[in-house]
Amino acid sequence: MKIIIAGAGEVGFHLAKLLSYESQEITLIDTDKHSLNYANDHLDIKVMRGNTTSIALLKEARITDTNLFISVTSSETTNITACVLAKQLGAQRTIARISNTEFIDHKDDLGFSKFGIDELISPESLAASEIELLLNQYGFNESYEFEDGALTMLSLKLARTASFVDKTVKEAAEIFPELHFIPIAIQRFGTQYTIIPRGDTQFKEGDKVVFITSKGGDEELLELSGTVKTEIKNVMLLGGSKIGFKTARDLCKSKFSVKLVESNKDIAFDLADDLPNALVIHGDGRNAELLEEENIKGMDAFIAVTGNSETNIMSCLVAKSKGVRKTIALVENMDYYQLSESIGIDTLINKKLLAANNIFRYIRRGEVVAMTKLSSMNAELLEFEVIDSSKIANKEIKELQFPRSAIIGGIIREGEGIIPLGNFKIQVGDRIVVCCLPRSITEVERFFF
Repeated sequence: MKIIIAGAGEVGFHLAKLLSYESQEITLIDTDKHSLNYANDHLDIKVMRGNTTSIALLKEARITDTNLFISVTSSETTNITACVLAKQLGAQRTIARISNTEFIDHKDDLGFSKFGIDELISPESLAASEIELLLNQYGFNESYEFEDGALTMLSLKLARTASFVDKTVKEAAEIFPELHFIPIAIQRFGTQYTIIPRGDTQFKEGDKVVFITSKGGDEELLELSGTVKTEIKNVMLLGGSKIGFKTARDLCKSKFSVKLVESNKDIAFDLADDLPNALVIHGDGRNAELLEEENIKGMDAFIAVTGNSETNIMSCLVAKSKGVRKTIALVENMDYYQLSESIGIDTLINKKLLAANNIFRYIRRGEVVAMTKLSSMNAELLEFEVIDSSKIANKEIKELQFPRSAIIGGIIREGEGIIPLGNFKIQVGDRIVVCCLPRSITEVERFFF
């Protein structure tokens, strides 16, 4: 697949890095010489310097042969214009990064596809949605919804009190029949090794386990894992960035009680006008005394989304030391992202990775509907649609010679999430959620051609 990425900033570079691992033909375009030199030195891709809205440059980049054109510069106008030009010049599919989330909310009404833009993506909007989902799924460190919650991916760390510690997957299934969840990936405590569980795989204390759940499965998981579910109501946000504003606005709509701390006085006053249902505080969120004055101990969750990763991490650690149960930090450094549990913060989120996950499904073969990477695990979660030609159609799961490094976690049929057993027969139109290690992705994709 030939892919052109316009914009060598943090999102563009990260996308190019991830896509280059997939042996795609990548061309990265930007006006900044230093960004391109860095990308050229560190990635096996082609770089071109110039304006992405230049028709001559796009033709030189062989836009007519391009399967996917992604414009992720810092300029929303440039991204929209570049995608329109790319589509007219022959690109098969285009994706534009935008900052105005109203475009996403009304994309069907506005008809962006008529202009030549197939998909709009906002890393800030994705981050805000991820934060709200994490707050609604308190007790879990990671979550991802398929088909508006028909199936949900949840991860947690197994405490000593968890009912299935020291039991195998098969033993746990026999003891707790009729449950609405299935383990799809395990990371042993203190290791970076990802296990796709089988019947004889044993759960251990300290394991990070990723589950797929159908409706009600989250409640069962909390009960069996020994986690006490506590409703999150009072939330303190640090940082009035685009992510901070959208998160505060969405949480207020969801009836959370929100305090937002912003160090810039002018921004704080503007936020106070735009967020009438939130309490906006002008001050330095790194100041422990300020946090004490604003009743940090009474907060159920603390979310740091300033533009500085270190500030976000340190302020979350301060909040954790004050007894805040749930802490979420926005980080830009991917090395930090791999260390959330050892750092002592409940969840780290990275908007670059969220954007990459959202875009990745367009380069997968087969009818991929959704895709996400598991944080700190070397595994991917993909949702495929079964079509008439799929090798998996009209077969029972136990008949499939599925690779051992992959597992079917759930099936969505007519909008209902199902945790299937071996005798479940797959039909055309089903949506299959699969967890697999990178080495088995190509083999898994063949089942859905």
